Amino acid sequence: MKVLIVGGVAGGASAAARLRRLDETAQIIIFEKSPYISYANCGLPYYIGGEITEKSALTLQTPQSFKTRFNIDVRVNSEVVEISPSQKNIKVINLQDGTAYYENYDKLILSPGAQPIRPPIDGIDSERIFTLRNVPDTYKIKDFIEENNPQTALIVGGGYIGIEMAENLSKIGIDVTIAELSDHIIGPLDFDMACEAERYLKKKGIKLLLKNGVQSFKQTDKHIEANLSDRTVSVDMVLLSVGVRPDTKLAIDAGIKTNARESIVVDSYMQTSSDNIYAVGDAVEVTEFVSGNKTFIPLAGPANKQGRIAADNICGLQTEYKGTQGSSILKIFDMTVASTGLNEKTAKLSGFDYDKVYTLSTSHASYYSGATNMTLKTIFEKTTGKILGAQIVGFDGVDKRCDVFATAIRAEMTAFDLTELELCYAPPFSSAKDPVNMAGYVIENILTGKVKQFHWHDVKNLPRDGSVHLLDVRTKEEYVRGHIEGFINIPVDELRENLNLLDASKRVYVNCQSALRSYIACQILSQNGFNCYNLSGGYRLYESVMENASFNEKLSQPCGASCQ
Repeated sequence: MKVLIVGGVAGGASAAARLRRLDETAQIIIFEKSPYISYANCGLPYYIGGEITEKSALTLQTPQSFKTRFNIDVRVNSEVVEISPSQKNIKVINLQDGTAYYENYDKLILSPGAQPIRPPIDGIDSERIFTLRNVPDTYKIKDFIEENNPQTALIVGGGYIGIEMAENLSKIGIDVTIAELSDHIIGPLDFDMACEAERYLKKKGIKLLLKNGVQSFKQTDKHIEANLSDRTVSVDMVLLSVGVRPDTKLAIDAGIKTNARESIVVDSYMQTSSDNIYAVGDAVEVTEFVSGNKTFIPLAGPANKQGRIAADNICGLQTEYKGTQGSSILKIFDMTVASTGLNEKTAKLSGFDYDKVYTLSTSHASYYSGATNMTLKTIFEKTTGKILGAQIVGFDGVDKRCDVFATAIRAEMTAFDLTELELCYAPPFSSAKDPVNMAGYVIENILTGKVKQFHWHDVKNLPRDGSVHLLDVRTKEEYVRGHIEGFINIPVDELRENLNLLDASKRVYVNCQSALRSYIACQILSQNGFNCYNLSGGYRLYESVMENASFNEKLSQPCGASCQ
């Protein structure tokens, strides 16, 4: 059996190694357009920022090591320009000498990946404007920085690569501005969870221009002028990070079925519409695991799994790919942001009858030194309690909690199941009630009617005419430092003695700092005949969202000559 693989990074390299482990006699050839295979593209920003110091650390395998270990023929600087499914061959251009040749196959795996989006706007071809997708892109940026010593940079796009590059450019002394077309950074997060990350980025000196798209670029002698939606920014260099698109022209030209986004359509065995041709990685359409919708989720983990599955099926094992849930994590200086499953936007678009809870937990037992806070947002189905998605923003321990949520979602667990999880506990690592358990407890209380809740976006519509009680149960000192307009202060520890101040015929909306004391207050009030609602996430979340909402509103106003 002769298997050709187009693309030698995550999916292609994974497929090749799995094929060899399953079939020692197969002839396997990888074609890679760039000079590098199996490189750590997720680590590229950290080489630019100096966290990774050796070039060799970026390349996980070389053509020589693949040949030695797996007896696989790896041909770098080799671009596949044509596929002929009827002839079962491909046309290859040797990019070093320009020669062309044909190679036949029994099975073909396409792993062309995705390419950065470069919008068709004026000035975008400037030598001071970069994208970051592969090793040559990395060296180009690194060389430019070393040769030109830029002092300022604009990053267009606040997604994962944009945020990682903001951190790494800042670490080497460059003043960084991020321009993001949306009203918040980090697309998989909802607006309310992104606010905390935005606040932290600003604290670290990163400027954020939200709701600002690029209209055009203009290069001067040593600078780039970026004309944004409401201002002009002059910087020394620009990084475009506005997303990627599947690199599928080769497949389209071969008549292989693609969707409206030009992703290659595959079945659960990773087979395309063409016999004997498989496709994996960022170029393929995937099924979103929770909703069942077809979508585009370019991530390294799924690409590696898909490569393995394609190899299994070529070797007759009939393994199926069961969907992508978008589990992802991001380092922002010392902060960690992670998410898995659906966010609110996708839950709503998918037609789920959902609700959400916000919980604030410490990374480990608070009495053990070094504990830090993490904010969790858990999205669940109202009728069943099934976990649909989770987002976590914090510091230590975010990764392992999001991994537990990812596992729970894959196992189709409910909030009730979360309460029963027996997770590892010792004071340096967690609490006896782990943050994941706590999210389950809070949802269980809601589903079983023990407490009712309202959210930060409901606050503005609460009556201020005396027809309801608005109650802040934090301490007097906390209340004085800041509170929600219209809320009166009765500390929870004084509530029982002051019930006579409240009218039981009126609904009561209660908040505290994190929603824990206000939950206790609601239990006191409910058992004394009051109809009580608890502010999910508490004042801490509300304040974070309102601060950024105000900031975003200011950005949406014309800024005049002072921005020029």
